[in-house]
Amino acid sequence: MKGHKNLSRRERQIMDIIYELGDASAAQVLEKLPNPPSYSAVRALLRILEEKGHLSHRQDGPRYMFVPTVPHKTARDNALKHLLQTFFDNSTEKAVAALLDLSEDQLSEENYHQLLELIEEAQKEGR
Repeated sequence: MKGHKNLSRRERQIMDIIYELGDASAAQVLEKLPNPPSYSAVRALLRILEEKGHLSHRQDGPRYMFVPTVPHKTARDNALKHLLQTFFDNSTEKAVAALLDLSEDQLSEENYHQLLELIEEAQKEGR
């Protein structure tokens, strides 16, 4: 199965919507798409995504409900790995530093301690 990087912009938008909703009909996808194409174009894109192996469907009364074939966590992990490789030389440190630079607000004391706990947990697990 190919990753999201091999999808068109519109196909990625559709996959993002379906991951957000968990499952979705063509009408629900159409409703959430920016500058949406026609309903038949959305249905065609859903069919293409299914043929590519990114989606499957189930019948729900008169409509098809589309679901991702890759669990959300797996897709998220794959996307993060790709992001790290592409933009941060596989460096978690560089990625975290960039995220902190983008943050408009200062970290709260609670968020700071949560991050420290996550780092300590990762160290204990050898990550």
